[in-house]
Amino acid sequence: MTDPGGGTKSGAGGPGRHVPPGPAADSGAERVALEAMASRLVDELVSGTASSTQRRLYRSMLGTVGGMAAEGTDVIDLKLADSALAEMAAAFRIFRPYRRARKVTIFGSARTEPDHPAYFQARDLAATLAAAGWMVVTGAGPGIMAAGMEGAGRDLSIGVNIRLPLEQEANPFIAQDPKLVEMRYFFTRKLMLVKESDGYVVLPGGFGTLDEGFELLTLLQTGRSEPAPVVMLDIPGGGYWDGWSRFIAEQVEPRGLVSANDRALFMITDDVTTAAEELTRFYRNYQSCRWVGDLLVLRMAVAPDEDQLADLNRRFGDIVATGVIRQAKPFPPERADHDHLDLARLAFRFDKAHYARLRQLIDVLNELD
Repeated sequence: MTDPGGGTKSGAGGPGRHVPPGPAADSGAERVALEAMASRLVDELVSGTASSTQRRLYRSMLGTVGGMAAEGTDVIDLKLADSALAEMAAAFRIFRPYRRARKVTIFGSARTEPDHPAYFQARDLAATLAAAGWMVVTGAGPGIMAAGMEGAGRDLSIGVNIRLPLEQEANPFIAQDPKLVEMRYFFTRKLMLVKESDGYVVLPGGFGTLDEGFELLTLLQTGRSEPAPVVMLDIPGGGYWDGWSRFIAEQVEPRGLVSANDRALFMITDDVTTAAEELTRFYRNYQSCRWVGDLLVLRMAVAPDEDQLADLNRRFGDIVATGVIRQAKPFPPERADHDHLDLARLAFRFDKAHYARLRQLIDVLNELD
């Protein structure tokens, strides 16, 4: 099989195949030289306002490129790495001005027609959230993606389109907009659809929608994404998500492949108002979280009083690895980053096997007066 760069995927040492250098080429002296070159280049390229963390990461990225060059990385692999990084850089630029805005990503089928009830659900939910100041992010194509952008309006829409062999044109509600990014790879596209948003809505769809929904839940279940609300939105009286839920309850949970608590990671509803309330209520008191060493720090507008804190420790002691849940002031890394210093904080050593229970804890925090 011929790769796009003209090489072949034949066996080691075959035509077009580079044989990596032996261990001697990867000497300590060579690594030190690469690091020194990366450091000098960063100093030349980066402005004086860059933080020490930014400089360290730039050096690390250049070191990775230097390592790939030293290893003689195949052209096909270089093309993949180059394209993926370029796509992410373009998406970062588009999202950067809107980092402070609450955003919801809406997933659903591109095959949904504009006269279908699911289209109305997506459009009306997007309009409701836009009225509350949220931006709407979709895959920028037709169907549910177009419905979300129609409801939000162009000014509050961000599109992350995928280039397919059968070209998927951006829908008219986001086409030619500066807030539209075009991507070649599904994995970079899914990254941006999840990375920047504060809540998620999944409407009925096919393989792609189910893939996105399951990956989203996996990221939340394993702590690879920050806690966030997820709504599985059906049409009024529809049974799509009920059938999906029965599969989880009858086939997945009994095998011990997920826990019953994992149902806390999502809500199923066919009501637009209920869906909007689920998304916005998640940030009623809770605002964000951050790891500081081995401590998980939850930031919120209002801290629990002594009785409420004691109740939290009784109810959620099972997710505390050692010690207790306690109130805290901003930690040094947070102060260094000026990271929400005005908010109240709870800190504890979280048992990372219980992210669904963490979601339940956040729900209780949002009930505080």
